Amino acid sequence: MNNKPLHHFHIPVMGLAYTIDSPIRVAQYGISSVVSIIDDEIVERMRDFYSSKFNFDFSAISIKSEDYRAKRVTAYLDLMDGIVKKKFNEFKDELSKNADALQNFMGMLPNASDFKEGLQSILDKKDDLAGQIKNYLEAHLSPGEIDVNIMTKVDKDNFVKNEQLPTMYNDAHASLRGFANSQLSSSVVFSAGMNPRLYSYLEEFDDFYPDNAGTLKKKIILKVSDFRSAMIQGNFLAKKGLWVSEYRIESGLNCGGHAFATEGLLLGPIMEEFKQKKTELQTSAHSLMSAALQQKGRTVPAQPLEIKITVQGGVGTAEEHEFLLSHYEVDSVGWGSPFLLVPEATSVDVETRTLLAQAKEDNFYLSNISPLGVPFNTVKGTSNEFIKQHNISGNKYGSSCPKKFLALSKEFGPKGTCTASKKYQDIKLADLESEKENLNPKQYEIQKSKITDKSCLCVGLVNSAYMEQGIAVKGEKQGVVVCPGPNLSYFDKEVTLSEMVRHIYGNVNILPDHRRPHAFINELKLYVDYLKKEIVEFSDEITKSQVKKWEGFKNNLLSGIQYYEDLFVNTSFFKPNLELITSELKDFKLKTAHIEIPQIKSE
Repeated sequence: MNNKPLHHFHIPVMGLAYTIDSPIRVAQYGISSVVSIIDDEIVERMRDFYSSKFNFDFSAISIKSEDYRAKRVTAYLDLMDGIVKKKFNEFKDELSKNADALQNFMGMLPNASDFKEGLQSILDKKDDLAGQIKNYLEAHLSPGEIDVNIMTKVDKDNFVKNEQLPTMYNDAHASLRGFANSQLSSSVVFSAGMNPRLYSYLEEFDDFYPDNAGTLKKKIILKVSDFRSAMIQGNFLAKKGLWVSEYRIESGLNCGGHAFATEGLLLGPIMEEFKQKKTELQTSAHSLMSAALQQKGRTVPAQPLEIKITVQGGVGTAEEHEFLLSHYEVDSVGWGSPFLLVPEATSVDVETRTLLAQAKEDNFYLSNISPLGVPFNTVKGTSNEFIKQHNISGNKYGSSCPKKFLALSKEFGPKGTCTASKKYQDIKLADLESEKENLNPKQYEIQKSKITDKSCLCVGLVNSAYMEQGIAVKGEKQGVVVCPGPNLSYFDKEVTLSEMVRHIYGNVNILPDHRRPHAFINELKLYVDYLKKEIVEFSDEITKSQVKKWEGFKNNLLSGIQYYEDLFVNTSFFKPNLELITSELKDFKLKTAHIEIPQIKSE
């Protein structure tokens, strides 16, 4: 079978559960998507739900059983694999027999597609169509990938009573083991930065090493924000004999979920560096990996393995999509948040999907609600926000913390505490109250908000999936937390999967009439606002290193703007909007230049 991907877009992971079952929904169309596997509870409950729906045997895996987290992940991934294969075979059969289904499917394919041209040539002959189409599909059509995501920071130590378990039972480690033991041949996406201990654990599993034919059964994808990070992490793994098959570059701020801002480095210049240095990345890793594999007595590939470069974050039009493919020579473009408006693709309850469709630009914001202490993109008006504010008005703070995946603060003991928990917030609020007389009212409220802003993401990010499928929501009422990127503000209605895919390929337009800024311009605005806000809200003592950091940030923005000025003038894309884009760049150059960097006061 030809395993060349059918599409040049993918659906990235969204939250803990918005893509928890996306492969079951879209893989038969050749669309790849990414499932979060950190929460074993929703994994187990979704396995129960889908086993019943598709008539697969189900045997519950109890939390009392040994290594239950990993076993639950393995069982769900194997179930998904079975369901996807079943749906894929049924879909191929339908395409060979149903002319309307075939035409609808062809309308969802890229305009320039060898696969599509091959199908069309069969239709043009009009001879033994069913048989020829069936044979062609068997030879050339593959389902989309069932990839998984592990957020490297979510790797809490686990205990049995007061005895700490070995590192292999940490949350992220158990999730990785669950994937490694599954029957899938797909990729694990590591996000949120480098975790050397977790990366080293990859060495334990044969599927991550090349076989005698140089094939990897399981692949590694790193989500990165710049080339330097990619080189460091890629070489770290290569020294262990492990190959990074894809670097997934994500905008630091123009993305959904946690926002890991760069030091003012913009997406365009970052992509340019990857384009120019891809061979260097590949050659360096191959040399290091070959030496490591030889030392381990494993098969050494004669040639460097394939490296894919993909990008995601804020893309919203077919022209932007095609530009990234063409100019930066990327292999795929991630479309995340817009798919939250596609019921066929993502797991979102009706109320939340309506909220997202109706939300305007000023409703999307970078919040402080994440217990990780990392800025978190969300939208105003969620049920979680309403419930939390209602509780705060009644002097009820924090969550009961039933899952503890983010109980990572060791401030109050080795087992860890989540900063969104009632336990943590009660202690912190009591400490704040004892310091109240030393603070003015404004300072007190700011400090109080920093404590009480935190939301229980472990529960809030999965409730939507339960609600959509009619699965009972257990425990304390938390509502829904949703994590769209700011780009979603320009999409204003629920759409079908076919409409969204056709929009990506430029065959329909689902955006409203009012103008949406170019993805690069929107990201630039977010970074300029981010720097201004950081300077204004900075309350610690200003040091030389802090001043240097701000100056570097500002200079990177100015360099990025200059890059864009040259880029847009010289590209054949975006010509109808060139005058406006040029004007916007000029405006942001002035705004950036006028940002005043505080200096250390001379004594």
